[in-house]
Amino acid sequence: MLHIAVCDDEETAVRAHKKIVEECLRKCGSAGKIAVYTDSRNLLCDITEDQFFFDLILLDIEMPGSSGMELAGRIRPFLPEVKIIFITSHIEYAIDAFELSIFRYVPKSDVAGRLPAAIADAVSLIELQEGKSYTIQTSSRFEKIPFREIYYIEREGKNASITAKSGVSRVRKSLQQVYEELGAEEFIYIDRGCIVNLLHIMQVREGMAVLKNGVSLPISRSHLTEVKEQINRYWGAHI
Repeated sequence: MLHIAVCDDEETAVRAHKKIVEECLRKCGSAGKIAVYTDSRNLLCDITEDQFFFDLILLDIEMPGSSGMELAGRIRPFLPEVKIIFITSHIEYAIDAFELSIFRYVPKSDVAGRLPAAIADAVSLIELQEGKSYTIQTSSRFEKIPFREIYYIEREGKNASITAKSGVSRVRKSLQQVYEELGAEEFIYIDRGCIVNLLHIMQVREGMAVLKNGVSLPISRSHLTEVKEQINRYWGAHI
């Protein structure tokens, strides 16, 4: 079951957005539990203090007290994988959304037209990520690493070293072989010897890929332009 939060300081907007979410879940054939908030402080408290979990959050950016942008920044350390859809009147916020790994930006002027597609895409991606994993299997070992938990993969001699939330795992395969087995657009080469899960890239700065776990990895000069283009292409479909 998906856990979804809708937060807007206007009661009418909350009801309207909740109705759209319910209809999208019905069309997607997905089960979901929807929590609604008209005060961003209550949402933040539920997440940071009561440890509520959400897969998807719909946020209005222009709210009194704490803006949606500020709220997203404070939520992210507690829910690093959560998908956030911003709903706002100001298109310029979409530029800042990249560093917060915002899933999509929906203008208030076209909520009815664009929000259903954004929610459907988010649900599909969440379910896809939940179900996909990389399997390491030998005569004495079996290990499954969810795609969403993989930060990066490096060449280590004749092995490929996979760094994930659970730790470091090694498989006796070439980096290219692992890349082909992953077969997912989220994994990109930033160097001949390193593949990164772009869902974990917070920003590209001074030739480095800065990841959510605090690690900074060098991007080779020959890959820098392509890395930026791949990131822009990927997130361009979600903002």
